[in-house]
Amino acid sequence: MKKSEIQIFLAHASEDKPAVLALYDRLKQAGYKPWLDKKDLIPGQIWRDEIPKAIKASQIFLACLSGKSANKQGYIQRELRIALDTLGQMLPGTIFFIPMRLEECEIPDLRLAEVSLNLRDIHRLDYWEEDGFEQLERAIGYQFKLEPEEPKQLLSVFNFEVVGVNAKGEQIRKESKQSQYFREDLGKRITLEMVAIPGGTFLMGTEDEEIERLVKKFNWEGFRRERPQHEVTVPPFFMGKYPITQAQWKAIASRTDLKVKQDLDFNPAYFKDPPKPPLKRGASDSPPFEGGARGGSPTHWDRPVEQVNWYDAVEFCARLSKLTGGEYRLPSEAEWEYACRAGTTTPFYFGETITGELANYNASNTYADEPNGEYRNETTPVGQFPPNAFGLYDMHGNVREWCADTWHDNYDGAPTDGSVWIENGNDNRSPLRGGSWGSNPNYCRSAIRYDYYFRRVNRINNYGFRVVCVFGRTL
Repeated sequence: MKKSEIQIFLAHASEDKPAVLALYDRLKQAGYKPWLDKKDLIPGQIWRDEIPKAIKASQIFLACLSGKSANKQGYIQRELRIALDTLGQMLPGTIFFIPMRLEECEIPDLRLAEVSLNLRDIHRLDYWEEDGFEQLERAIGYQFKLEPEEPKQLLSVFNFEVVGVNAKGEQIRKESKQSQYFREDLGKRITLEMVAIPGGTFLMGTEDEEIERLVKKFNWEGFRRERPQHEVTVPPFFMGKYPITQAQWKAIASRTDLKVKQDLDFNPAYFKDPPKPPLKRGASDSPPFEGGARGGSPTHWDRPVEQVNWYDAVEFCARLSKLTGGEYRLPSEAEWEYACRAGTTTPFYFGETITGELANYNASNTYADEPNGEYRNETTPVGQFPPNAFGLYDMHGNVREWCADTWHDNYDGAPTDGSVWIENGNDNRSPLRGGSWGSNPNYCRSAIRYDYYFRRVNRINNYGFRVVCVFGRTL
C-alpha cells in the first residue's frame, strides 16, 4: 500500500484546531492522505452524515487529545465511539484507533461494553515528544506494508550569472549558470527556496604555507584554526538560497503550535528600518519582496534575521521540519564550506579577493590589491550581490552563519564524510562561518572559522543562519 492511499482521520476538538492543522500539513507533506473536516468537507454537505462515512473509509483513526478536549462532551465523543465500534469489528491486533495526546492529559474513560473495548486499553502516542511523528509513522508502517512512492515534487530551474575577479578586484570572468531548487510554502505568501547542492569531494581548510602568510599579513593567530587542510567527500543536499530572512523567521517563529523546545521572539532583528536603495533591481533571480512582486521595493523583512543564537536557530529548524515533514537542520561546517566554495579553491568564490560591489562587508579595508569600497554598517536585503556557482547568495557577507557542529580548535580528527562534528568538542560553542556586514575582508574568506569564544547563547546583530535539507527529493 502506498502512503498516498492511507487515509488518516483526524478527530479533534475545536480548541485544538491550530495544532491539528499543523499535523494535517505535516502528514500531507509526508505523503499520506489526512482527512480533516475543515479541509475535506465540501460546502453544502451534511457533516453529521459525512463524518461517519469518512471514519469508516479511513485506514487510521487519530484521536487528537489535549487537556481541553479529552473529556469534552459533544460530537467528538460520538466520533470516538464510531471509531471504537469500527475497530471492534476488525481482526484482533489491527491498528486502527490511535489515541494521540497533543499535551499531557488524561485519556477519557470511554467504554464500549458491546465490544469489550475501553479507550484506555489502547496504547497512546504522545505527539509532543521529540519523536512523536516518527512514532506515528512507526505505527502506520507496522500496520501496512508501504510501497515506495514516486518523487512527490519535481525540482525547478533558475538561471543566474557568476563573476570572477583578479587580485585588483577587476572583473575577469562572467558566466551564465543554472541550478535546481524547490520552494517550501511557509504560509502567508512567504516561501523558502532550497537549492540542490551536488555531492563531491573538496579540500577543506587552508594549507600551512598560506596560513603562515595570512598570520604574518593580518597579525591574527586565528587562521591556524583552518588546519590541517584535509579532503572531505560531501553527499548531495539542499541549502537555503539565502540566509533566513526576517519574513521567513516570523512565519515560523509565530507558529507557536509548532513549538518543540523553546519559545521564539517573533521579531528579534536589530535592523528594522527599511534598507537603503538596492544596488540593482529586476534580476530574474531576485527574491520576492513584500507584496510578492519581484523587483519591488524591499523592506526590513527582506533583510536577513539576526540577533538569533544557536538554540534559536535549532528551534527554527525543528519547527520547519515539523511543518513540512522534511529534515531541516543547520549545516555542518564541511557542508557550509563546500557549498560556499562551489568548486573554487581561491580565498573567495569570486577569486583572489572581494569588493564592496560583490558582498556586504567592511569594504573600507582591503584584502589584496583591490580599491577601498563602501562600509554600509548594516545588513542588506538578501540576494543583492552576485551568487556563487551553485546559486547561493550572501555567503561572504551580510551575516555570519551558525553551523551545527560543536567547536573544535582545529581539524585534527575531523570527519571526512561531511557530517556534523560533535565528538570531543565544546558543546557550549559552535562555529560561525562566512563574513558579516561588519567584517573585515580577511574574515569573509571561504575557509574562515569564526570563532571559538562565541557561545551558543550569544545574540548579536551580525549572527544569522541558513538551513539545509537532507531528505527526499531526487537530484
